[in-house]
Amino acid sequence: VLAEKRSLGSRDGPPHLVVLVPLHSRAVGHDTLRLLQSQDSAVVRMDEGRAGGFALLCPRLKQRWRFVTAQAGDLHAVLDLAKVADSLLFILDAADGWDSAGEHCLSCLFAQGLPTYALAVPGGTDLPPKKRIDVRKKLSKAIEKRFPEAKLFPLNTEQESSLLLRHLATQKQRHLAFRDRRAHLLAYAAEFVPGQESDLVGTLKVSGFVRGQTLDVNSLVHIVGHGDFQMSQVDAPPDPLSLNPRVVKGQKRNQDMEVQDDSANGTDEMEEDIKVLMKADPNKQESLQSEVVPDPMEGEQTWPTEEELQEAEASLKANSRVVKVPKGTSKYQAAWIVDDGEDGSEKEDDDDEDDDIDDDMMEEAVSQEGESGEEEEEPAEEECETMTVSECLLDDQYDEKVEEDEQMLERYKQERMDEMFPDEVDTPRDIPARVRFQKYRGLKSFRTSPWDPKENLPRDYARIFQFQDFSRTRKHLFRQIEKEETEGASVGWYVTLHVCNVPVSVMESFKEGKPLVLFSLLPHEQKMSVLNFLVRRHPSNSEPVKAKEELIFHCGFRRFRASPLFSQHTSADKHKLERFLRPDAALVVTVYAPITFPPASVLLFKQRSNGMHDLIATGSLLSVDPDRIVVKRLVLSGHPFKIFTKTAVVRYMFFSREDVMWFKPVELRTKWGRRGHIKEPLGTHGHMKCHFDGQLKSQDTVLLNLYKRVFPKWTYDPHVPEPVPWVRSESTLPVEEVDME
Repeated sequence: VLAEKRSLGSRDGPPHLVVLVPLHSRAVGHDTLRLLQSQDSAVVRMDEGRAGGFALLCPRLKQRWRFVTAQAGDLHAVLDLAKVADSLLFILDAADGWDSAGEHCLSCLFAQGLPTYALAVPGGTDLPPKKRIDVRKKLSKAIEKRFPEAKLFPLNTEQESSLLLRHLATQKQRHLAFRDRRAHLLAYAAEFVPGQESDLVGTLKVSGFVRGQTLDVNSLVHIVGHGDFQMSQVDAPPDPLSLNPRVVKGQKRNQDMEVQDDSANGTDEMEEDIKVLMKADPNKQESLQSEVVPDPMEGEQTWPTEEELQEAEASLKANSRVVKVPKGTSKYQAAWIVDDGEDGSEKEDDDDEDDDIDDDMMEEAVSQEGESGEEEEEPAEEECETMTVSECLLDDQYDEKVEEDEQMLERYKQERMDEMFPDEVDTPRDIPARVRFQKYRGLKSFRTSPWDPKENLPRDYARIFQFQDFSRTRKHLFRQIEKEETEGASVGWYVTLHVCNVPVSVMESFKEGKPLVLFSLLPHEQKMSVLNFLVRRHPSNSEPVKAKEELIFHCGFRRFRASPLFSQHTSADKHKLERFLRPDAALVVTVYAPITFPPASVLLFKQRSNGMHDLIATGSLLSVDPDRIVVKRLVLSGHPFKIFTKTAVVRYMFFSREDVMWFKPVELRTKWGRRGHIKEPLGTHGHMKCHFDGQLKSQDTVLLNLYKRVFPKWTYDPHVPEPVPWVRSESTLPVEEVDME
C-alpha cells in the first residue's frame, strides 16, 4: 500500500490524474483551477488537448498532478474520464450541494464504480459567519446519503487549496477491478497521419502515460466510443511533465520562470529524442476478427469417393432382376412392371382395403371441415360490430406528443396486464392452436425436465465464439497477469502509440475537447459471444421497458447498443423470460456483444425522442455463456363448464377437437393449485373432459403451460450517439423523495 501510494504522482509513476466534476450549475471550476494553479514553488503547464486542463509540478514535494475538467452535463465525457481517473474532485454549491443533473451524474458514477474522491465547496464567503455555519451544517446533512463520513473541503484561499492537494496525495486509493487488470491511458497529445488510400482513415499517434498494467504492442487497444484497433509500434518521446527536465546544451534556460509552455520547443525536442520501444510482430499480434464466418455447406453430404461409387454399382447389379418389357421402355418405366412370377392377387386385395380406408378418411375430413366452418362462421357474425370513429383521430395535424402519450399508455396497459395475468394469451380462432403454437412444448416440471442446450440453435450462433470452460480461462488469464511479467511499456512511462486504421472522426472529437481514452484488450475480448448481465431497476425511472427494445449499454470500458432479453435470475438450468423489466427484482439481461472478462459494471440507458439518455438499470457482468437457456412461457386458459367430484368439463381453452387431441399429453394446472390432465374431447367445439386431483371451484381457472426457447436479436451496434445534456433543476433531495412528491 505504501509503495503504491508513493509511486502515484512521483517521478517514476504516472502523474496523479484528478478530474474536476462540477455538480451544480453555479459551481464553476474556473476559480478552483485558478486557486490550484497558485501554489508556491509549483510549475504549471497548460494542456494542449483540453481547454481548462493543466499539469501541476511540485519539485519540492516531489509530486506532479494533472487536472482535467469534465462538465456534468456531458455524460459520456464524465464516465470516460472516471474510468481512468485516480481521483475525482466534486465541486459542490455552497447552498444547494448539487442539482438534478449532478444527481443523475452521481447515479451513473456510483453504478460504474467510483474511484477515490474528494468534495470541495468554493464560495460562501459573502454570507455572514452565523449564516455560513448553518449553510455548512445543512450541506453536510444533505450529502450524508451519497457520501457517508465524507469531509467537506472549503476552497476559497491558497492555504485551503494546499490542504486539498495534500489530502488528494495522501488518501488511500480505491481500486476499479476492470481497469487494474488492463493497461489504459488518457491521451495527453494526439496526431493523425492520413493513410495512402484515403484521407478518412489513417494512423493515430496517441501520447500519454501508461497506467494499470504493462502495455504490449501486440495486443489490441479499444478507443472508448470508437472501437477496437491494432498497434504498429510504440515510441518513447521525452516526458513533458518531468520533475527534473533535462538541460539541452547550447540552450539558455530562465531559472526564474515558473509557468512553462510546451508549444515553444517541445515538438523539435520530441522529433530529435523519440526512441522506438517496440514494433508489432505479425506472428504474435492479436487478430481483429470478431465473428466466425459460417460455412453454409458445413454438415452437408460430401461427394462420394471412387470406392464408394464402385460399391454402389456392385450392389445395384446384385439386386437387379431381368424383366421382359416392350421395346422402347425406359428404366424408370421398367421398374414399375410386375414380373409374371409375382403373385398379384394379395396385392390387389390390399389396394382395395387401402382405397376404402382413404375414402373413409376423406369423408371424415370433409365432414370435420364443414363442422369447423360452421363453428367459425357463427362467432364471426357475433364479433362484428359498428363503431363510431372520432374525426380527431383522422386529423392530419394531430399532435405528435399526444401520439407518444398514447403509445406510453399502451405500454403501461401491457405491463399491467402482464402483472395481473403473467404469460397468458388468448387462443386464436382463425388458425388452429396446434399450428399457432407448433414451436412450443410441454414440460412435466420446469425445474427438473431436461432441455438440450444445443438443440435448434439459430443461425447467429454460428457467428459467435464459446469457451469450453469460461471460468477456468478467466482464472488462467488473471493468474498470468499477476505472476508473469509481460514485455512492453511499463506503468508510468510516457509513450506514443501508433494505432492503425483509425477513422479521422476520432481525431476530430479529440480536437473538440472530448477525452480520448484507450484500454488494452485481454485475449479474446474482441470476439463476439452471448453476455449475461445481472441488473436491477434504477429507482429514478419508472417507465415500462419491454424486452427486445433497443437500449444503450455501458459495460466496463465499452459502449454499445443492443436489444436484450430479460430473464429470471435462478440457480436452475432453465430461466423464464420476462416480458418487462421488473422494478422489484434483479433480472438477467442477455445480448450478443464482445467478450468481456468480469468483474465489470454495466449501466443501461434508454434514449428519449429528444436525444437524452435515461438511466434505467445498473448491475454487473454475470457470465459469458451461450448455453444459458432462456425459456418463454405461454399460458392458455380455460374455464370449468360442468364440475364433478374429480372431473370437470372445460371450455374456451381450445376451439376444435383436433387441438384437444394434440395437447392431450400436456399436464394441466389451476390458479387454485389443482393438477390434472385431459381425458378426452367432447364434441367438435373444443370442450374437453379433464381429470384433477380434487374438486374444482366454480371461480377457478384451468391453465396449460407451453414453453419455447428464445434467443436475443443480433442488433449489436458499437456506435452510440452523444446524449443531449441533462436539463438542470434546483434540487438536492434524494431520488426516492422526489418521486414520492
